[in-house]
This record gives sequence, structure tokens and C-alpha cells, in this order.
Amino acid sequence: MHLTDKQTRKLINYATIVTGIIIVLLVIYWYRLGIFTDQEKMKAYLANKQIIGPIVFILIQIVQVVIPIIPGGVSLLGGVIFFGPLPGFIYNYVGICLGSLINFFLARYYGQSFIFHIVSEETLEKYMKWTKNQKKFNWFFALCILAPAAPDDVLCLIAGLTKMKFWTYFWIIILCKPWTIAAYSIGLDYGAKWILKLIGK
Repeated sequence: MHLTDKQTRKLINYATIVTGIIIVLLVIYWYRLGIFTDQEKMKAYLANKQIIGPIVFILIQIVQVVIPIIPGGVSLLGGVIFFGPLPGFIYNYVGICLGSLINFFLARYYGQSFIFHIVSEETLEKYMKWTKNQKKFNWFFALCILAPAAPDDVLCLIAGLTKMKFWTYFWIIILCKPWTIAAYSIGLDYGAKWILKLIGK
């Protein structure tokens, strides 16, 4: 059975809701275990996950970039909480960069028909106007990847539809992504600690 673009987007939306519920339940479960508030309990929990844990987490990040069923902020925070600020940043960076590169190739190979499974036609048209001048789009794309609040995943897909050279795209992702990931990671980490302190009280 062939699914229409609308049906596929609905499935992705349902998957996002289900994934969000699962994440909330897992957070509650992990909080009751004490791994958010007790460093020793966290280390004990991750003791047998030193190899498989990072691999699974990077794969999760790749998937959430290509098929956004997990809120990006949640997965970024998860990396920092479970692996620490520096390792968490590295795993976030590797997963998100790999996912972004995959997005570029999927869009370039499958075209708009693939993108419509992820984003609506209205959203695509909103940003396609920036692609009329390739040089300007390259700069616009780089600034958006550098900016914390930009719709990175959508723009990565759109970049694949343009005449942007792969190596231009590659270096923009590699050089600009770490700053936004670091900003999000630090902000989410402090925010989570603040919330947990309030809960603890």
C-alpha cells in the first residue's frame, strides 16, 4: 500500500507524540532511580553501557535529524545528562552532523517528493524563495546553521535541492553546528538542573 504525503506526515506526527510520551515516562523512571540527582547512581546505571550507550545515542541522534520523531532539544539534553558535558557534546555533534549529511543526500537523490514526507508544502515554499540566488543562499544557510533557533533540518533538506556543492555544505555543517549544539547543551543543562532543584525542594 502506497501512502500519500499527507498520510506519511500524519504517521510521523503520531510517532512524535508516542515517542514524546515514552521519553516522559523514561525521564520519570530515571528520576525515581535517582540518576539525575546522584552522580554515583548515574555512573552505576551507565557502567555497563560505556560502549553500546554512545553508539545507540549517536544512532538516535541521526534518526531524529532525518526523521524528526524525537524533539531535538530532548535528545541534546539527554546526551549531556547521561554522558557529561564534553562527551555528551561530542556524541550530539557526531550524530547531528551525520544526520545532516544524510538529509542532504536524501534530498538531492529523491528531490521534493521525499521532503514532502517530512515537511509541508507551505513550509518548503516559505524557505525556497531564498534559493533563487545560490551564493546568497549559501550565506543564508550558514548563518541559519549558526543561529540557535533556525529550522536546521528543513534547511538541510532544502540545501540538497539547490546547486550547493557538497563540500560547501559539508564545511558549513562541520564548522557551524558545534556552536549551536554547545549553546543548546549548556542552556538545557542549566535549565534541567534548575528545574530538578525546584522539584527537590
